Amino acid sequence: MASILVVEDDADVAGLIRLRLSSSGHRVAVAPDGEAGIAAARAEVPDLVILDWMMPRKSGIEVCAELRADERFTGTKIMMLTARAKDSDVERAYTAGADDYVTKPFSARELLSRVEKLVA
Repeated sequence: MASILVVEDDADVAGLIRLRLSSSGHRVAVAPDGEAGIAAARAEVPDLVILDWMMPRKSGIEVCAELRADERFTGTKIMMLTARAKDSDVERAYTAGADDYVTKPFSARELLSRVEKLVA
């Protein structure tokens, strides 16, 4: 299965995502903020990074753009998972290099379905 990095500052949300994805066979790591997320991604290039947008130390959109600027992450998929739902936010995320965009609240079933599609 896939290696997935979840970058999410809400420990409850991160725990829920980790539980759902790991129970489906994926290897899941969690980082609590944007800077820790970049460090974790550089330490072991994941197949997928799931990013919250609004986080301390570095936003998800900044992390997305930084990963996309690094050739090591060419094959890494990026999913934004955020409460920001404006069309302009979605457009900005795709422009920064996101492969998918899911708004909170989300269903675990939908999240897993989208993850499976990205890492297939």
